[in-house]
Amino acid sequence: MITSIDQLDLTKQYTYADYLTWQFSERVELIKGRIFKMSPAPLRTHQNISFQLSLQIGNYLKGRNCDAYAAPFDVRLVNKRRSTPDNQITSVVQPDICVICDKSKLDDRGCVGAPDWIIEILSPGNNKKEMKDKFELYEENGVKEYWVIYPDYLQIQAFDLVNDKFTLRETYVNEEKVPVKIFPDFYVDSTAIF
Repeated sequence: MITSIDQLDLTKQYTYADYLTWQFSERVELIKGRIFKMSPAPLRTHQNISFQLSLQIGNYLKGRNCDAYAAPFDVRLVNKRRSTPDNQITSVVQPDICVICDKSKLDDRGCVGAPDWIIEILSPGNNKKEMKDKFELYEENGVKEYWVIYPDYLQIQAFDLVNDKFTLRETYVNEEKVPVKIFPDFYVDSTAIF
């Protein structure tokens, strides 16, 4: 039984089946089989941004056929065209916020397959490699819309999936209403989150 992250070989590749057996308190993500330690609890600013976004998104989704979840919430990314057993899933992430409109992707353990919209809020503990790997992972798995929020700069970068590749729609700065492409009648008020 694995009760400490120190018992794991961080150079080895793991699967979701391995992940389910770990009995330690540290939060980790798997990206293509590699372990990424998650930062300690996010700073208050990070938590406030997540909460304010969750309020806006939750209010918009009332009565609609989509669900939103905030971390910690496991998203298992799998081959888009076939079901994958736990011992073959090599990517398990916990986005800060994700929105899923295909309810068949939801089970008691989280989401199986790509959410429609993922939001990541950068913290001092996020490293460039992790963010690059996540960007590529979300793109490969067909996430329709991906936002990266930079709290220190009061910026939101919005990426849209176009022809299986993320394209930067725009970098939005504080005091802008940020359009959500997957919901054409919804705008996030960035003044409320920063």
